[in-house]
Amino acid sequence: MRQSELAVIGDVELVEELSMLTTQTARMRARMADIMAELERRRCAKTVHTGARR
Repeated sequence: MRQSELAVIGDVELVEELSMLTTQTARMRARMADIMAELERRRCAKTVHTGARR
């Protein structure tokens, strides 16, 4: 969105848009944390599994 587009939108609409984007950002961060934790869990499981074979 350009500055000129933002200028014609009212304060309430801008606050609502900001709130929606903040909520989406929080959800994306939580999802990223879940994915990173799962990848770490899998990495550790592979290490333990590989180490057990030796």
